[in-house]
Amino acid sequence: MQNLDSTVLSTALPSIGRSFSMDPVRLHLALTSYLIALAVFMPMSGWLADRFGTRTVFRLAITVFIGASIGCGASTSLPWLVGMRFLQGIGGAMMLPVARLALLRAVPKSSLVQAMTWVSVPALIGPVVGPPLGGFLVTYASWPWIFWINVPIGILGIIMSTIYFENIKADDVPRFDKTGFVLSAAGIAGILFGLELTPHARDMGPYGYILIALGLAVTGFYIRHALRHPAPIIDIRLLKVPTFRVSIIGGSLFRIGIGAIPFLLPLMLQEAFGKSALASGGITFAAAAGALAMKFAAPRALSRLGFRTVLIWNAVLASCSIAVCAAFNSATPAFLMIFILFTGGFFRSLQFTALNALGFADLDERQMSRATGFSAMAQQLSLSMGVTIAALSLQFLPGLIGTPGETSSAYDMAFLLVAGIMLLSVLSFGSLDPKAGDAVSGHAATAGGEARPPSDPRT
Repeated sequence: MQNLDSTVLSTALPSIGRSFSMDPVRLHLALTSYLIALAVFMPMSGWLADRFGTRTVFRLAITVFIGASIGCGASTSLPWLVGMRFLQGIGGAMMLPVARLALLRAVPKSSLVQAMTWVSVPALIGPVVGPPLGGFLVTYASWPWIFWINVPIGILGIIMSTIYFENIKADDVPRFDKTGFVLSAAGIAGILFGLELTPHARDMGPYGYILIALGLAVTGFYIRHALRHPAPIIDIRLLKVPTFRVSIIGGSLFRIGIGAIPFLLPLMLQEAFGKSALASGGITFAAAAGALAMKFAAPRALSRLGFRTVLIWNAVLASCSIAVCAAFNSATPAFLMIFILFTGGFFRSLQFTALNALGFADLDERQMSRATGFSAMAQQLSLSMGVTIAALSLQFLPGLIGTPGETSSAYDMAFLLVAGIMLLSVLSFGSLDPKAGDAVSGHAATAGGEARPPSDPRT
């Protein structure tokens, strides 16, 4: 439901822009407001699940998501849509981390890669179905239906979670870190909203720079607080674990590039190439289809090659697949675009599976609830920054290079920029020990070595 909602919205942005009488590029705030809410509220998901139980929190999250979806469909202005998307993000912030926490507590480390593979397959149905469904609804119905389709899916989710979800609680739950939540929320929101305002240099740009500076300052105060607090809402001491640190730093650089693609691709196909929403959705779904195809090959690749080798070389291949999109033009055959996007989705999916499993490879059960919120927050923060960087590049790069007004060249440069950011993640992945995560991937047994036990950030 979450992934369907995000991919459908990207396809519908031009139609919503016409309905609101504004440039669809400015509507990226409807995407990032949702991602900002996820980043702000995800860190508290682990504590809520420990305190009230996974089933209780999960059902409440779906209920909030459904209500906000109805509000999004009824929106008549950008502020209304952004507000409802933010509320949607609050519900979404509790769904994925809570479900992942339940999985991590139920599955042994040796089966973690297989479990992550299987649990992500249903989630990939959203990106596969989303673009063509969004194009169909926008073309033959109206854009509010892209949100209202969440209602029956959400109701089914509540029923099934009531029947099948175990209400797992923690025995010893520390007091909620209120100060840490306020500081982290203010820091994250300040930085991301500041990035949103900076493109509007004439009117809101200066306020954007002020917000970024304040956000960075508050983040500094939070880091000082977290190092002193016994149970901070975002435990940065987990970064002492090498595998978790690389999954956060390298994974964030990689996801910045990925976050830009669902924003850039539909806009380029519709605004620069003049394709309909239905034709655009029929092309962009190929990336998710490629991701779905990779899921069953990921465990074998990690077992044979190990995390370090897979993450380095696959990051290079995934970055190249994004850079190739800069060569697209209005005369490029649709089947060639679909093939390239399918291949790129294949590589990106392998990277996501590896990063998700690596991040928890060396953590014990006591660290899991803190790590799930931290990891999910970092993922959404990087995706949100990807959308913002893409929007900024479309507005500023053509003028800097001397090609203002050339729409297609703006998209070409934006794709090359985000591909370069993705490629920087190789520097982080290269710092991994060759045997890192072998207890999870099974690479040590395949290579005849011996897997290392999990580490503890306290040591």
